[in-house]
Amino acid sequence: MTESTALSSLVQYVYLASAALFILSLKWMGQVKTARRGNWAGTAAMLLAVVGTLVGGGISSQGFMWIAIAVVVGSAVGLPMALVMPMTAVPQRTALSHAFGGLAAALVGVAEYIEGRDAGTLSHFTAGALSVEMLLGFLTFTGSLLAFGKLQELITTRAIVYPGRNFVSVGTLIVAVVSAIVLTLNPDTTLAFVLLVAAALLFGVLLIIPIGGADMPTVIAILNAYAGLSASAMGFVMNNKLLIIAGALDGTSGLILSILMCKAMNRSFVNVLFGAVGAVQAGPAGASPTGKTITGFSIEDAKAVLEDTRQVIIVPGYGMAVAQAQHAVKELANVLAAQGTDVKYAIHPVAGRMPGHMNVLLSEADVPYDQLWEMERVNSSFPEADVAIVVGANDVTNPAARTNKQSPLYGMPILDVDKARTVIFIKRSMNPGFAGVDNELFYLDKTMLVFGDAKKVMTELVAAFKEGAH
Repeated sequence: MTESTALSSLVQYVYLASAALFILSLKWMGQVKTARRGNWAGTAAMLLAVVGTLVGGGISSQGFMWIAIAVVVGSAVGLPMALVMPMTAVPQRTALSHAFGGLAAALVGVAEYIEGRDAGTLSHFTAGALSVEMLLGFLTFTGSLLAFGKLQELITTRAIVYPGRNFVSVGTLIVAVVSAIVLTLNPDTTLAFVLLVAAALLFGVLLIIPIGGADMPTVIAILNAYAGLSASAMGFVMNNKLLIIAGALDGTSGLILSILMCKAMNRSFVNVLFGAVGAVQAGPAGASPTGKTITGFSIEDAKAVLEDTRQVIIVPGYGMAVAQAQHAVKELANVLAAQGTDVKYAIHPVAGRMPGHMNVLLSEADVPYDQLWEMERVNSSFPEADVAIVVGANDVTNPAARTNKQSPLYGMPILDVDKARTVIFIKRSMNPGFAGVDNELFYLDKTMLVFGDAKKVMTELVAAFKEGAH
């Protein structure tokens, strides 16, 4: 066996180990208790993949120089974002990651296409794989950038709708697909290449602008799938089996997650892309549609209700994330537990702005895993709860999803907060949630609205309990 053959075999074994770790990573990240292990497994898999490629990729010394420059530049951008960025901005950071990944795959596709076309070596299969790679990569790039803009509120978070938008979007997609087919059949057609790139970039924008805030968690999962499938297509072009496997895992897991998210929202995949949830505006602040006036309650009022409770359910939402109140929430839970109260957390699958957002925040505050209850499991406990404390979770607690057929949230499974004996709703203002829909829960007689920053309110509640203990 020659030295090059031995090295090639070693690289294949490294790739095999990397693929196994990627699969185990997905398995372990499916459960809260093993999620950290899954994260480490995924990191190790990526490290092995990179090392294997560098060792066995036949890279020239000049190539290593460019790779080193790219690593330095990428690290200079990525490390500060990872260290400084607060947990509230993780959805935006994820969208940016998808944008970078999609752009990288698309640019590799462009380079491979130009090189192959000029050399006259493009086969129909390679041209087809490149077309898929560029289509998915470029639409992921612009779509993810737009999602970042919405999540960061650089542009309106509401759905942007206009007459005939579906015809424009579908027409643009048809242009991209037809261009890809033409490019596959005749790789030398430069016009088809230009149309494919332009239509893919435009379709990424058209894909996201009609999507409102309520669907953003699902959109992130969909964009993740597109980026993964683009990388998988790149693997076929570069004859890299690990890239095919890793991209396919990323793409299929993203699609499965988006399907599960749609199920949690009682919405179809097509409805998410074209339904424009978020276009509905809220009613007047401070009053219900029937004219009922909202009354704010004090910290002392909330403390009086929470004293001597037997069971309390805490419902975290994006308001908790914005205020970075997870540690204060945990401290209040500890105070309640010390007085003999059974405390659990109700987790809705689309609470926050990305899948698992609340799980990550509460894990950061060292909330025990067994206190995190998923929606299907916890809903039967609300009628027995003395108090449900809602910390900025708006759309996922709105009873209109069950009762109001005119509401864009209608049919979406929600947490049955309104069935608790008393509801303490901590909210910064009467502004609606990300979907732009007024919450009927505010106007129930059992609901106590405590206005203020979630962290400040929770901290003052804890202080009030501690003062009462002296």
